[in-house]
Amino acid sequence: MTDIINTAENADLKKTNFIHLQITDDLNQRKNNSRIHTRFPPEPNGYLHIGHAKSICLNFGIAEKFGGKCNLRFDDTNPTKEETEYVDSIMNDVRWLGFDWENRLYYASDYFQKLHDFAILLINKGKAYVDNQDAETISLQKGTPTRPGTESPFRNRSVEENLDLFMRMSNGDFDEGDCVLRAKIDMNSPNMHMRDPIIYRIMKTPHHRTGDKWGVYPMYDFAHGQSDYWEGITHSICTLEFEVHRPLYDWFVDHLMDSDYRPRQIEFARLNLTYTVMSKRKLLELVKDNHVNGWDDPRMPTISGLRRRGYTPESIRNFSDRIGVTKVDGVIDVSLLEYSVREHLNKTAQRVMGVLNPLKVIITNFPENETVELEAINNPEDESMGTRIVPFSKEIYIEQEDFMENPPSKFFRLSPGREVRLRYAYFITCNEVVKDENGNVKHLLCTCDLASKGGNSPDGRKVKSTLHWVSAEHAVKSEVRLYDRLFSDENPDGHKEIDFKQFMNPDSFKKLPVCYVEPFVKTAKPLDHFQFERLGYFNLDYDSTPEKPVFNLTVQLRDSWAKEQSKG
Repeated sequence: MTDIINTAENADLKKTNFIHLQITDDLNQRKNNSRIHTRFPPEPNGYLHIGHAKSICLNFGIAEKFGGKCNLRFDDTNPTKEETEYVDSIMNDVRWLGFDWENRLYYASDYFQKLHDFAILLINKGKAYVDNQDAETISLQKGTPTRPGTESPFRNRSVEENLDLFMRMSNGDFDEGDCVLRAKIDMNSPNMHMRDPIIYRIMKTPHHRTGDKWGVYPMYDFAHGQSDYWEGITHSICTLEFEVHRPLYDWFVDHLMDSDYRPRQIEFARLNLTYTVMSKRKLLELVKDNHVNGWDDPRMPTISGLRRRGYTPESIRNFSDRIGVTKVDGVIDVSLLEYSVREHLNKTAQRVMGVLNPLKVIITNFPENETVELEAINNPEDESMGTRIVPFSKEIYIEQEDFMENPPSKFFRLSPGREVRLRYAYFITCNEVVKDENGNVKHLLCTCDLASKGGNSPDGRKVKSTLHWVSAEHAVKSEVRLYDRLFSDENPDGHKEIDFKQFMNPDSFKKLPVCYVEPFVKTAKPLDHFQFERLGYFNLDYDSTPEKPVFNLTVQLRDSWAKEQSKG
């Protein structure tokens, strides 16, 4: 990890996309008949996260930019970790981001027979052999980056013996771990991945698509390039950790290809975010150990979690464009992602007023049982969204923090004897504070200037503060869930000998069971977006009911995290 790319001050940062340049060069040389065909190849062993979203945007984006095609292919070669639930969630995520694989949905398991046949072809060529050593011994014999490997004692078995053993592996005659099929390449290669890699292993676990048909399964490195080849992929875009695998990718293709066509692997730096864990294994640990409420917990960096929190596909795509594509590992400040969400919602979110910590205000000079309808702007950034009607009555709620009985000199909101403006409504003045038997503020008695309807002073006088509010009679009682970053450490995954869970933020989730929102939200649907004026961006959660809406905090109006952290 290197430099951290920061927040809004770098919001318009554009990275030069070297992949586009390489593809343009291939087109100029008329490689692969000037076709462009990419693929997004997730393993269905968990839910996708924001890093996968970058890869989705890159692969499908390349196809869009160059008039090509992009496949969705599940690299489902490990039945012990794969589930249909993950397949369904991945397809849902790709569609939600706005991409369409049309009729090009594939699985590595579609090619199990062809891969098995190719393995037999390699055996017949003397390029693969069955090794009866255990995994630990094979690993030790591979040597180190500075020390050559040692050849297996089974490396020079005859073609006939290897064919027989491999068929017996396939037919279930051996137990798991008894033997593997290895490619015969070069045990002295400086690239560890070329030192006779394992290409097939015995696994007696039913596959989510093929059931018990197969007793052996190909390794990812063996299945990946061949699947690309059979699908006609021209550019196999991978993250940087696969750069050292590229010679092996090419070796397999070399022994398979029967024309001038060949796929080209290009690597780019994976996405790393501050205050975030991106390891699928660790995200699974958080889910299984109940540290979060499932894969779609709004604190999770999964696409389903971001969607539930209220992030939009447009904001994620804009974020992916903004951070660009590089060959150098780095860390992106998560504030840049939050900025992208805030930027999009500012232009598109419906404005409403909501009170999270209500304090009742009684307008003593307002008529009993009377409701005044006031006009409010739906979104000042988009006039086409029009206006709405907000009801006003004798009793209203304001935020508790908008009132202080004994305010400091720079507190300009409501206090005894002070006049403030209610947004879209009236000027009010606090005349009396009513307390309970314990001395806690129960409610306020105020008067309003009835001539200031709409929040406009008839005599031109000015006030220093404008408050949001809701009518107590008309407001919708709601639950609000406040979410913050799941980790309090900038790099929770980067501390040796310290469990990353030790850095979980204890204040990452807070539930406010009694909040009030203006009645406009009565017809809202799950995932509808709102800006609660002066508070932040929220969306309606799946848990909502007509009787009790539930809103999630998507992102605050401004980046307050850095300010809060600096106080500590």
